[in-house]
Amino acid sequence: MACAGTGVLLGDRKPSAQVPALTIAGRKVELALASVSSHTIRISMVPIENKSIGDDGVLLDQARMSPPTRFTTLGQQQSVRLDNFAVKIEREPLSITVADKAERLIQKLRVDQQTGAVFFNLGDRPVLGFGEGGPQFDRRGNKDEMRSGQGGYRLRTHGGRAPIPWLIGTSGWAMFVHQPLGKFDLTGAEGRFDPQTPAVLDLFIIDGRDPVRVMAEYARLTGKPELPPLWSLGYLQSHRSLRGPEEVMWVARTFREKRLPCDALIYLGTDFTPSGWNTHNGEFTWNQANFPDPKKMIDELHAQHFKVVLHTVLEGRRLTGTVSDPCTAAPLPSGRTPDGRWPDDRQVSCYWPVHKQLYDVGTDGWWPDQGDGLDGPSRLARHRMYYEGSRQLRPNERPFALHRNGQAGMQRYAAFLWSGDVYSTWETLKTHVPVAVNTGLTGIPYWGTDIGGFVPTKEYTGELHVRWFQFGAFCPLFRAHGRTWHLRLPWGWNTGELGVSEVANYTGGAANPDESELHNAAVEPICRKYLELRYRLMPYLYSAVRECCETGLPILRALWLHYPDDAVAVSRGDEYLWGRDMLVAPVTEKGATSRKLYLPRGVWYDFWTEEKIEGGREIARAVDLTTMPLYARAGAIIPLGLVKQYTSEKVDDPLTLQIYPGANGNFFLYEDDGSTFNYHRGEWMGIQMAWNDHSRQLTLRLAEGSRMLPQLRRKIEVRIVTEKTMRAIVFEGRPVQLKFQ
Repeated sequence: MACAGTGVLLGDRKPSAQVPALTIAGRKVELALASVSSHTIRISMVPIENKSIGDDGVLLDQARMSPPTRFTTLGQQQSVRLDNFAVKIEREPLSITVADKAERLIQKLRVDQQTGAVFFNLGDRPVLGFGEGGPQFDRRGNKDEMRSGQGGYRLRTHGGRAPIPWLIGTSGWAMFVHQPLGKFDLTGAEGRFDPQTPAVLDLFIIDGRDPVRVMAEYARLTGKPELPPLWSLGYLQSHRSLRGPEEVMWVARTFREKRLPCDALIYLGTDFTPSGWNTHNGEFTWNQANFPDPKKMIDELHAQHFKVVLHTVLEGRRLTGTVSDPCTAAPLPSGRTPDGRWPDDRQVSCYWPVHKQLYDVGTDGWWPDQGDGLDGPSRLARHRMYYEGSRQLRPNERPFALHRNGQAGMQRYAAFLWSGDVYSTWETLKTHVPVAVNTGLTGIPYWGTDIGGFVPTKEYTGELHVRWFQFGAFCPLFRAHGRTWHLRLPWGWNTGELGVSEVANYTGGAANPDESELHNAAVEPICRKYLELRYRLMPYLYSAVRECCETGLPILRALWLHYPDDAVAVSRGDEYLWGRDMLVAPVTEKGATSRKLYLPRGVWYDFWTEEKIEGGREIARAVDLTTMPLYARAGAIIPLGLVKQYTSEKVDDPLTLQIYPGANGNFFLYEDDGSTFNYHRGEWMGIQMAWNDHSRQLTLRLAEGSRMLPQLRRKIEVRIVTEKTMRAIVFEGRPVQLKFQ
C-alpha cells in the first residue's frame, strides 16, 4: 500500500516528563497514525512491550506503509495533519477525530481506556457491508458477534456468516477493523466494537463521500479480485445421490439434447449424500459405483463441453503455510488421520499434494466445503491454497473454487462463495437479495446461493424454484443445488418423481414438496428463458467482471454506489444494479402479480417491453411467473450475444448492441480467451463505446493496450431501443462512427 505522505504533528512537539503515558486496559500502548492514501488513514494501537500487530495475510503489501506519527504519551490535545486529513487527539476521554482538510467530520473514535472498547459515529443513514449473512439490510440496530460459519445468525433464512469487519456508513465514512477480532454493537446512536485483545487495535478510516472511491480503497487494502475462468460465470449444475454412471451421463446428455445451456457439472462427496463421487468425505478415492473409470467418464463429459467440479471437505482449526513451503509433517492420504479424526493443525504443503491425482484425470475445479472451525488466517490460507496450488499444477489455467467460508482478501484468489445450507422458503429468497448486496459491498464479488434452497420444505414449489432461478440468473454464481436434487434440474419439476429423498434427518419444517407439484410443465420453459438470457448477456457480464477486477466495484451493486445522494435509493436492499446499467428487482412474494420497485432519477427502460419510464419514484410493475422486472438506464449500451450452450462455444453471428437513448453513455466491452492468463501479456481486446445522445452518434475505438483477437474482425448490429432500424457494422480495430438520423 503506497502511502501518500507522512504526518505533520501540530501542538506540543516535545511533551514534558509530566505528560502521562497512554494506557489501555492497564497496559502502556503506542498510538500510531499513518496516511495510506489521500482517502484513507490508518489508526493503530499496540502494547509497548511487543509493538506488533501481526500479519494475518489480509492486508496487501503491509511493508510499504509509510512511517507513522507515533504517541506513547499524550497531552490534553494533539493535532496532526496527514495528507488530506486533519486529525485531533484528545486525552480525556481518549478520542480521535478524523476530518478532511476542510474540517468536514469523517469519523470520531472514542476509546474506553479501562476496557479497550471503541465507540464510533454511525450517522443517520444506512450502514452497509459487514460480510455475508447476519441481519439485513441496514446493519444499524443490530449486535454481531462476528461468528464465522453456519452456526451463527438464522442459517435457515439468512445463510452462513462470513464476517468481515468492513463497515460502510452511507452518510460519508467507511471503516475496516483489521485486527483484532471482536464484537460489534450497532444498537445505539454510537457503534461499539469490543476487541478480544483490548490493548491492540488496527483500523482504517476512509473518506466515504465517493462510493466508487470507497470500493477502490478497500481493494487497495485487501487486494483487487482476480479474473475467474469464463465458464464459471455460466450455469453450474450440482448433483447429489448418484445412481451410478448411467445417471451421471444421463444428466449431461439431457442438457445437450434439450439445448439447455450449462457449463459445469458438480459432484458432491459421499457421507453427505447416499451416493457421491468419492468413498468418504475428505478422501480422494473415487466411488467405483458411480465412476468406475473416472478418466474415461471425465473425458466423455469434456467431449460434451462440460467442466467437472468435485466436492472436498476439510475440518480442523488451523491450516498454515503455502503450497510452495516444504512439508515438515507426515502427509495424509486423505483429510483424516488413520483413526478417522480430523487433525486440528495441517500444513498446506502437506495437504495440497493429494489433489494432484484428481487433476491428473482431468478435474476442472473444486468445491471446498465445511471449515467452519477454521480461524480467519486458515480460511484465507485455504482460499490461497486452491488458487496457487491449481496454478502450480496448471500454470496457465485460471482456477475455480467454490467455498462455504470467507475472509477478507479472498477476492485476490478468485474465490467464489455461496451462502450455505438454507431452507427452501419464500422468506429465505427475500432475505438473500440484501445478503447479496452486502456481500458484494464487502469485496466478495463472486457469490451465489443454492438455487431453490438446500433443505426442501412444503413451500418448495415450482413457483418458488422459478423465482429463485430468476434471481440466480443475476447473481455472479449461477448454480442450482439442494437435497432431493432432481428438482434442481431445469426439467426436474415435470418428471412425476422426486428422485432420492433426503429430508429424513432434518427438522424445522423440512419436507418434500407435494406430489401434485411434480407435473409442472411451466418450470422448464421459464428456466430456459433465463438460462438463455444469462448466456446472451455474457458479453455484458464478463465486461462487468473485468471492471470489478480493475476497480474493486462489485458486479452485483447496491444502488448507493451510483446514487449516493438519493436517500430512497440508498435504503433499498430489495433490488440492485447488475453492472452499471441494468437494474434487477427479484420477485420474492408468493403468488405475486405486481412488484413494487424504485427507479432512481433519470430515464429508465423496461428491458422486456422497452417502455420508457421517468425515474426518481417508486412504481408497480405487473408480473406473471415468467417475468422478473429488469430495467436499463438511459445512455446504456447493452451488448447481447447469441445463445450458446456453453460459454466457449464458437459462433460467427453478430454481436447486438442495444442503445437506450435519452442520455450520453459509454461501455467498455472486454474480451479474452476466457481460460488462461495470457491477458496479462496483452492478449485481450477492449472496445470503448460511446453514445452521444444529442448527435445520435455511436463511436467505437480499440482500447489502448489491447488488440484485435481472432478472427480480427467483429460483426456488430446496432439498434436504438424503441426503434425498428438495425444498422450493421464491422469493427476491425480502426475507429468507427455510426450516426443515426
